[in-house]
Amino acid sequence: MNEMVHFADHAAPAVVSAQKETGRTNDPARTMAEILQVATHEFADKGLTGARIDEIAAATRTSKRMIYYYFGSKDGLYLAVLEEAYRRMREIESDLHLDDLPPMEALQKLVEFTYDHHRDNEDFIRLVMNENIQRGDYLRQSQSIQQLNSNAIQSVRAVYDRGVAQGVFRAGLDPVDIHSAISAFTFFNVSNRHTFGVIFQERASQDKADTLKREHVVELIQRFVSHRISA
Repeated sequence: MNEMVHFADHAAPAVVSAQKETGRTNDPARTMAEILQVATHEFADKGLTGARIDEIAAATRTSKRMIYYYFGSKDGLYLAVLEEAYRRMREIESDLHLDDLPPMEALQKLVEFTYDHHRDNEDFIRLVMNENIQRGDYLRQSQSIQQLNSNAIQSVRAVYDRGVAQGVFRAGLDPVDIHSAISAFTFFNVSNRHTFGVIFQERASQDKADTLKREHVVELIQRFVSHRISA
Protein backbone atom coordinates (compact mmCIF):
# COMPACT_ATOMS: atom_id res chain seq x y z
CA MET A 1 0.00 0.00 0.00
CA ASN A 2 1.46 3.34 -1.04
CA GLU A 3 0.32 5.16 2.11
CA MET A 4 1.69 2.56 4.55
CA VAL A 5 4.91 3.31 6.41
CA HIS A 6 7.63 0.64 6.75
CA PHE A 7 9.03 0.67 10.26
CA ALA A 8 12.66 0.52 11.32
CA ASP A 9 13.81 -1.30 14.45
CA HIS A 10 13.15 1.82 16.53
CA ALA A 11 10.09 4.04 16.54
CA ALA A 12 10.30 7.33 14.68
CA PRO A 13 10.29 10.51 16.81
CA ALA A 14 6.76 11.40 15.74
CA VAL A 15 5.47 8.05 16.94
CA VAL A 16 7.37 8.28 20.21
CA SER A 17 5.84 11.70 20.83
CA ALA A 18 2.36 10.44 19.94
CA GLN A 19 2.78 7.46 22.23
CA LYS A 20 3.62 9.78 25.12
CA GLU A 21 0.45 11.72 24.41
CA THR A 22 -1.73 8.62 24.42
CA GLY A 23 0.11 6.36 26.83
CA ARG A 24 0.36 3.56 24.25
CA THR A 25 3.34 1.22 23.96
CA ASN A 26 5.37 0.68 20.80
CA ASP A 27 3.31 -2.01 19.04
CA PRO A 28 2.70 -0.60 15.56
CA ALA A 29 1.00 -3.71 14.15
CA ARG A 30 -1.53 -3.88 16.97
CA THR A 31 -2.14 -0.15 16.90
CA MET A 32 -2.70 -0.15 13.15
CA ALA A 33 -5.07 -3.12 13.41
CA GLU A 34 -7.12 -1.31 16.07
CA ILE A 35 -7.24 1.85 13.98
CA LEU A 36 -8.39 -0.10 10.93
CA GLN A 37 -11.11 -1.86 12.93
CA VAL A 38 -12.56 1.37 14.29
CA ALA A 39 -12.08 3.24 11.02
CA THR A 40 -13.94 0.49 9.15
CA HIS A 41 -17.10 1.19 11.12
CA GLU A 42 -16.60 4.96 10.98
CA PHE A 43 -16.26 5.02 7.18
CA ALA A 44 -19.03 2.44 6.71
CA ASP A 45 -21.39 4.44 8.92
CA LYS A 46 -20.60 7.95 7.70
CA GLY A 47 -18.83 7.60 4.37
CA LEU A 48 -15.53 9.18 3.40
CA THR A 49 -16.79 12.75 3.73
CA GLY A 50 -18.62 12.33 7.04
CA ALA A 51 -16.01 10.24 8.87
CA ARG A 52 -13.89 12.07 11.42
CA ILE A 53 -10.27 11.23 12.18
CA ASP A 54 -10.49 12.74 15.66
CA GLU A 55 -13.32 10.34 16.54
CA ILE A 56 -11.26 7.39 15.31
CA ALA A 57 -8.31 8.63 17.36
CA ALA A 58 -10.42 8.97 20.50
CA ALA A 59 -11.94 5.50 20.11
CA THR A 60 -8.51 3.89 19.67
CA ARG A 61 -6.68 5.95 22.33
CA THR A 62 -4.29 7.26 19.69
CA SER A 63 -3.75 10.72 18.27
CA LYS A 64 -4.55 12.20 14.88
CA ARG A 65 -0.81 12.68 14.43
CA MET A 66 -0.17 8.96 14.93
CA ILE A 67 -2.94 8.01 12.47
CA TYR A 68 -1.50 10.35 9.87
CA TYR A 69 1.97 8.94 10.50
CA TYR A 70 0.77 5.37 9.87
CA PHE A 71 -1.58 6.06 6.96
CA GLY A 72 -0.48 9.39 5.53
CA SER A 73 -3.87 11.06 5.33
CA LYS A 74 -7.59 10.51 5.75
CA ASP A 75 -7.70 9.26 2.17
CA GLY A 76 -4.83 6.90 2.93
CA LEU A 77 -6.68 5.48 5.93
CA TYR A 78 -9.86 5.05 3.87
CA LEU A 79 -7.94 3.17 1.18
CA ALA A 80 -6.29 0.98 3.83
CA VAL A 81 -9.73 0.16 5.26
CA LEU A 82 -10.98 -0.89 1.82
CA GLU A 83 -7.92 -3.04 1.20
CA GLU A 84 -8.20 -4.76 4.56
CA ALA A 85 -11.91 -5.46 4.09
CA TYR A 86 -11.33 -7.11 0.73
CA ARG A 87 -8.23 -8.93 1.97
CA ARG A 88 -10.11 -10.53 4.88
CA MET A 89 -12.93 -11.69 2.63
CA ARG A 90 -10.69 -13.14 -0.05
CA GLU A 91 -8.40 -14.77 2.52
CA ILE A 92 -11.29 -16.73 4.01
CA GLU A 93 -12.62 -17.49 0.55
CA SER A 94 -9.28 -18.97 -0.47
CA ASP A 95 -9.52 -21.43 2.43
CA LEU A 96 -12.76 -23.00 1.19
CA HIS A 97 -10.82 -25.68 -0.72
CA LEU A 98 -13.28 -25.63 -3.61
CA ASP A 99 -11.00 -27.77 -5.75
CA ASP A 100 -11.60 -30.67 -3.35
CA LEU A 101 -15.37 -30.68 -4.01
CA PRO A 102 -17.49 -31.74 -6.98
CA PRO A 103 -18.38 -28.66 -9.09
CA MET A 104 -21.99 -28.31 -7.94
CA GLU A 105 -21.04 -28.67 -4.28
CA ALA A 106 -18.16 -26.24 -4.74
CA LEU A 107 -20.51 -23.68 -6.26
CA GLN A 108 -22.97 -24.15 -3.39
CA LYS A 109 -20.20 -23.66 -0.83
CA LEU A 110 -19.00 -20.49 -2.57
CA VAL A 111 -22.51 -19.02 -2.68
CA GLU A 112 -23.18 -19.92 0.96
CA PHE A 113 -19.89 -18.37 2.05
CA THR A 114 -20.59 -15.15 0.15
CA TYR A 115 -24.14 -14.98 1.54
CA ASP A 116 -22.93 -15.53 5.11
CA HIS A 117 -20.03 -13.10 4.80
CA HIS A 118 -22.21 -10.29 3.51
CA ARG A 119 -24.99 -10.97 6.01
CA ASP A 120 -22.55 -10.97 8.94
CA ASN A 121 -20.46 -8.00 7.75
CA GLU A 122 -22.83 -5.16 7.03
CA ASP A 123 -19.94 -2.70 7.34
CA PHE A 124 -18.36 -4.33 4.27
CA ILE A 125 -21.55 -3.78 2.26
CA ARG A 126 -21.78 -0.18 3.39
CA LEU A 127 -18.14 0.42 2.49
CA VAL A 128 -18.77 -0.88 -1.03
CA MET A 129 -21.91 1.27 -1.28
CA ASN A 130 -19.92 4.33 -0.19
CA GLU A 131 -17.14 3.54 -2.64
CA ASN A 132 -19.71 3.43 -5.42
CA ILE A 133 -20.66 6.96 -4.40
CA GLN A 134 -16.98 7.76 -4.94
CA ARG A 135 -17.33 6.11 -8.38
CA GLY A 136 -14.72 3.51 -7.47
CA ASP A 137 -11.93 6.10 -7.44
CA TYR A 138 -10.12 4.61 -4.44
CA LEU A 139 -10.48 0.98 -5.51
CA ARG A 140 -8.97 2.03 -8.82
CA GLN A 141 -5.85 3.18 -6.96
CA SER A 142 -5.33 -0.16 -5.22
CA GLN A 143 -3.29 -2.82 -6.97
CA SER A 144 -3.86 -5.25 -4.11
CA ILE A 145 -7.66 -5.12 -4.37
CA GLN A 146 -7.52 -5.64 -8.12
CA GLN A 147 -5.25 -8.67 -7.65
CA LEU A 148 -7.46 -10.10 -4.89
CA ASN A 149 -10.55 -9.86 -7.07
CA SER A 150 -8.70 -11.29 -10.04
CA ASN A 151 -7.87 -14.32 -7.90
CA ALA A 152 -11.54 -14.63 -6.93
CA ILE A 153 -12.55 -14.76 -10.60
CA GLN A 154 -9.93 -17.42 -11.27
CA SER A 155 -11.44 -19.50 -8.46
CA VAL A 156 -14.90 -19.24 -10.04
CA ARG A 157 -13.41 -20.08 -13.43
CA ALA A 158 -11.76 -23.24 -12.06
CA VAL A 159 -15.05 -24.48 -10.57
CA TYR A 160 -17.00 -23.60 -13.68
CA ASP A 161 -14.55 -25.20 -16.11
CA ARG A 162 -14.62 -28.45 -14.11
CA GLY A 163 -18.42 -28.36 -14.13
CA VAL A 164 -18.54 -27.85 -17.91
CA ALA A 165 -16.03 -30.65 -18.46
CA GLN A 166 -18.14 -33.01 -16.34
CA GLY A 167 -21.38 -31.99 -18.07
CA VAL A 168 -23.07 -30.51 -14.99
CA PHE A 169 -22.73 -26.85 -16.02
CA ARG A 170 -23.81 -25.38 -19.35
CA ALA A 171 -21.09 -24.04 -21.59
CA GLY A 172 -20.74 -20.45 -22.79
CA LEU A 173 -20.87 -18.53 -19.50
CA ASP A 174 -18.32 -15.95 -18.43
CA PRO A 175 -16.98 -16.54 -14.88
CA VAL A 176 -17.35 -12.78 -14.27
CA ASP A 177 -21.09 -13.12 -14.98
CA ILE A 178 -21.33 -15.96 -12.45
CA HIS A 179 -19.44 -13.89 -9.89
CA SER A 180 -21.68 -10.90 -10.64
CA ALA A 181 -24.84 -12.97 -10.16
CA ILE A 182 -23.62 -14.26 -6.80
CA SER A 183 -22.67 -10.74 -5.72
CA ALA A 184 -25.97 -9.27 -6.92
CA PHE A 185 -28.17 -11.56 -4.84
CA THR A 186 -26.01 -11.62 -1.71
CA PHE A 187 -25.29 -7.87 -1.82
CA PHE A 188 -28.93 -6.88 -2.30
CA ASN A 189 -29.84 -9.10 0.63
CA VAL A 190 -27.97 -6.70 2.93
CA SER A 191 -27.87 -3.37 1.07
CA ASN A 192 -31.65 -3.14 0.64
CA ARG A 193 -32.84 -4.91 3.75
CA HIS A 194 -33.96 -1.76 5.55
CA THR A 195 -35.92 -0.23 2.67
CA PHE A 196 -37.27 -3.63 1.67
CA GLY A 197 -38.36 -4.22 5.26
CA VAL A 198 -40.21 -0.90 5.38
CA ILE A 199 -42.02 -1.55 2.10
CA PHE A 200 -42.79 -5.21 2.83
CA GLN A 201 -43.11 -5.12 6.59
CA GLU A 202 -43.76 -8.82 6.97
CA ARG A 203 -40.27 -9.39 5.50
CA ALA A 204 -38.50 -6.99 7.84
CA SER A 205 -35.46 -8.35 9.67
CA GLN A 206 -34.44 -6.95 13.04
CA ASP A 207 -30.99 -8.51 13.35
CA LYS A 208 -29.55 -10.28 10.33
CA ALA A 209 -30.45 -9.71 6.71
CA ASP A 210 -32.75 -12.34 5.22
CA THR A 211 -34.51 -10.42 2.45
CA LEU A 212 -33.55 -13.38 0.27
CA LYS A 213 -33.34 -16.80 1.86
CA ARG A 214 -29.94 -18.46 1.75
CA GLU A 215 -31.19 -21.66 0.16
CA HIS A 216 -33.08 -19.68 -2.48
CA VAL A 217 -29.96 -17.78 -3.50
CA VAL A 218 -28.04 -21.06 -3.81
CA GLU A 219 -30.78 -22.56 -5.98
CA LEU A 220 -31.00 -19.47 -8.21
CA ILE A 221 -27.26 -19.54 -8.92
CA GLN A 222 -27.18 -23.31 -9.46
CA ARG A 223 -30.05 -23.08 -11.93
CA PHE A 224 -28.40 -20.18 -13.72
CA VAL A 225 -25.21 -22.15 -14.22
CA SER A 226 -26.63 -25.59 -14.92
CA HIS A 227 -29.81 -25.06 -16.98
CA ARG A 228 -29.84 -23.92 -20.56
CA ILE A 229 -32.38 -21.16 -21.18
CA SER A 230 -34.94 -22.11 -23.82
CA ALA A 231 -35.07 -19.99 -26.98
